[in-house]
Amino acid sequence: MNTTPAHNEVLRTDYQRAVAAYWDTHRNDSVNLVLGDIDGIYHHHYGIGPYDSTVLDDAAPDRDRRIVHELHRMENAQADLLLDHLEPLTRDSRVLDAGSGRGGTGLMAHRRFGCRVDGVTISEYQVGFANRQAERHGVAEQVRFHFRNMLDTGFSTGSRDAVWTDETTMYVDLDEAFAEFARLLAPGGRYVCITGCSNDATGYRSRAVSRIDSHYTCTIHPRSAYFKALAAHGLVPITVLDLTAQTLLYWGLRARSSLATGIEEAFLTAYREGSFHYLLIAADRV
Repeated sequence: MNTTPAHNEVLRTDYQRAVAAYWDTHRNDSVNLVLGDIDGIYHHHYGIGPYDSTVLDDAAPDRDRRIVHELHRMENAQADLLLDHLEPLTRDSRVLDAGSGRGGTGLMAHRRFGCRVDGVTISEYQVGFANRQAERHGVAEQVRFHFRNMLDTGFSTGSRDAVWTDETTMYVDLDEAFAEFARLLAPGGRYVCITGCSNDATGYRSRAVSRIDSHYTCTIHPRSAYFKALAAHGLVPITVLDLTAQTLLYWGLRARSSLATGIEEAFLTAYREGSFHYLLIAADRV
């Protein structure tokens, strides 16, 4: 029987408590809610292109409405690309969304594969929101979200056929996270990560990357740290995709929408100057 861990068992450090407080109090963020309201799939990640350039040709207010719909299509496309690299999964598969946010990708995974999905997040607000969405979609028996720490989930060793993280690894120590994912995965199981990471080759941290860190209360890891931590825990990359050019299109379009928050320029600058990369990494448990 699943039991909810005590608050101090999930949030073990001041930093974790600060991150949880950030997401628990950002309940009415316009971007995620406006985009998710389109089809009831709510994400906490960004998107990839290309996009339909004709959305820029319309006059207001149709122009902005079409841009918003296109932004949501692009974030769904990002989640679909992640799911492409989890294939093949079946109705009997058990998967974990580590840092599940408002639950959109978990719902998409169940819709595609019919698999059993568990999501974990340290935000109690996100847990409640995501579970309500699972109920509204009629899949609450198969898709469940839990107030748990991705570094120590409490799930059984070898119990998962797949694990993914989507723009959440910048909130955790990679060695701790990948050790837990390797423990959870059955031999041959698949881990897929989509993340922004800093460029080791530039030899410095740009102001734009530092601004992203500060804005989201996160710590962006260098690209090399991912591959070192994967290798240390028996997770062998089989696919690495550089999605930087594709996500630049998303950020450029969002900067021209009513949903722009001001952080868009930091992302655009960091990607364009080469100090920041957007990667998909798929790795198998050996």
